[in-house]
Amino acid sequence: MVSSIISTSDTTFSTAEDARRLFNVTDSDLAALKRVGETVVPKIDTFVKDFYLWLKPLAEYEVFFPDQAMVDHVKTLQREYWQSVFEGQIDQSYIDRRQTVGDVHARIGLPLGIYFAAMNRAVTLFSNILYDSDLEADEFVAGVIALQKVASMDTALVVDTYARMSNEAVMTQSKAIMEMSTPVTQIWEGILLLPLVGLIDSKRAQDIMDASLAKIAETQARIFILDISGVGVVDTAVANYLIKVTKATRLMGCESTISGVSPAIAQTITELGIDVGNVRTTANMRDALSLALRDQDKTSASLG
Repeated sequence: MVSSIISTSDTTFSTAEDARRLFNVTDSDLAALKRVGETVVPKIDTFVKDFYLWLKPLAEYEVFFPDQAMVDHVKTLQREYWQSVFEGQIDQSYIDRRQTVGDVHARIGLPLGIYFAAMNRAVTLFSNILYDSDLEADEFVAGVIALQKVASMDTALVVDTYARMSNEAVMTQSKAIMEMSTPVTQIWEGILLLPLVGLIDSKRAQDIMDASLAKIAETQARIFILDISGVGVVDTAVANYLIKVTKATRLMGCESTISGVSPAIAQTITELGIDVGNVRTTANMRDALSLALRDQDKTSASLG
């Protein structure tokens, strides 16, 4: 239920009021938590002991709790967290602390399934403590309902932050991979080279154009070589994108050459009926480099 309401792009919980409203955490709920806290907080050590009796047999325990110092540190944080829950006060500071927990869990790679299970176990243990107390029936029911609401809210806060951090990591990795897959390099003054390897889809083709035009603008290059000798398949979409790249570079005052056009690729482009227009092509990169250097010499001579 929690995962169905989580936004993976923009957080759903911008303020404490938003979080409380989403989970219907009322002032009465917070008051109920504060009342039952008088029973629960003095027994917090019993809760922690029982919680780790449940946690220790799990395989993840050895991974995320490598030594006793780490266990003791986390136990201290856990006591502080639940004591803050039973204070019955949810403000922006409270929300920020929950989001920090999500941030930490994302960075250490804690599986979300374990976090869900741990929160569920905690609510069960606290409910048992309350059930064994001298609370009136209505106080017990109100306290458990309030605890479940706040635990669900806190879980959603953590998971929302976890998802956002994970998405940011994926985007960073994707950007790095994109930059690696489109390595536009200045090989000579005024000459850029982009060797392509592997398959090219529409997304990568757009990345190629963006990276190429950005590098041309940065270096003020006059010559651009696009080597496709390492490209396995050239279909209509890929061919059209490559031609668009050369036309776009020309608009920026940079002459483009597509090198590595094999007989098979040349035949494919011809059979597809793609108009290559004035696009310069060479059979290999050596010819493209020779052509680029000749153009460079002509440019230098004309300027001189």
